[in-house]
Amino acid sequence: MDASMITPFVNAIQNVFSTMFQLPVEIGDPRLKNDRKATHDVSGIIGVSGEMIGTIVLSMPLDTAGSIVTLFTGMEFDSDSPDFADAVGELVNMISGNAKAEFQRKSVSISCPSVVIGSGHTIAVQSGTPCVLIPCSTDCGEVVLEVALREAEAEVPTNTSAAA
Repeated sequence: MDASMITPFVNAIQNVFSTMFQLPVEIGDPRLKNDRKATHDVSGIIGVSGEMIGTIVLSMPLDTAGSIVTLFTGMEFDSDSPDFADAVGELVNMISGNAKAEFQRKSVSISCPSVVIGSGHTIAVQSGTPCVLIPCSTDCGEVVLEVALREAEAEVPTNTSAAA
């Protein structure tokens, strides 16, 4: 995976956090992630399809997620509240949508978000798809973007016509 696939996500998280929460984001050094274990207790997950396929995960500790959700909604929610999960899902949706806009020459769709809350959960990505972990630091705590994307392989048309 080259930097042109990562840069839109770095720009997106900085843009969304600064615009929505007035929360600066310091980006750490991206690195390859080699395991399926979620980095933190709360993971917002978006699927990507079209000319690029893969998964985008926004992962953060529960207390960080609580602080960010409170900034986002103006209210506090318990982590078992559907509104808490909806807010985390909307956050990963905004970041993914913002990044998607930078893939100007590619036809890319993003799925509705899913949210997993709990320690030790795993997130499986398609085999053969590298996952780049982008560590981010905010005043609310650590946030990690996990970008597992690759270009879709062109399908080879098959001849389905029968010989006469």
